[in-house]
Amino acid sequence: MRQCIAVLLILLLTAACSGGLHSNAPAVQTYVLRAHAPAAPLPAPPAGSALRVELPTSAPGLSSEHIVIVQSGHRMSYLAASEWAAPLPHVVEQLSVERLRASGNWVAVNDAESAFTSDYFLQITIRRFEADYAGDAAPTAQVAFDCALGRGADRALLASFTAQGAAVASANRVGAIVAAFEEAANTALGELAAGALKSSQSRSNP
Repeated sequence: MRQCIAVLLILLLTAACSGGLHSNAPAVQTYVLRAHAPAAPLPAPPAGSALRVELPTSAPGLSSEHIVIVQSGHRMSYLAASEWAAPLPHVVEQLSVERLRASGNWVAVNDAESAFTSDYFLQITIRRFEADYAGDAAPTAQVAFDCALGRGADRALLASFTAQGAAVASANRVGAIVAAFEEAANTALGELAAGALKSSQSRSNP
């Protein structure tokens, strides 16, 4: 009996290696987003201030690598054979850190894994990050972040604000949809950077 099982396993492995087992499913394409440098620097925050970007939380359905689409009737789905390079909260964290560092308005911008202390922390909730078809041929990328700025020393909440952006895809193709996501995300990141800076300045002397 053992010999028969061993022979059967060898035959299965041989069939797999010779192409006997294969999949017709298309290969999954992975997409990355880039944070754009600001057009002009904003006024500086309180002298020597460092900011920590916590790992974002997300609305239901937005925590994975899937590229989310929303169709009529509030139906949520995903682009087939396409995904972000990491779960969306990690993508947004990295984009936020890149954008805030590029602003030059902070002495340091740390991510959630950093061992360094920071004067302020920024908590982001991803409320929208979806391609909304809304009956049109090409979707609109919708990005919205609910943000909260807190003081690092005692974790006290100082201010909350919303950052958002939207961009219509130039065509109903994955590449064009990803480009629209990048445009919308960067609009939201610009509002995020301005909101964090304004909040820190208005509460610099608690």
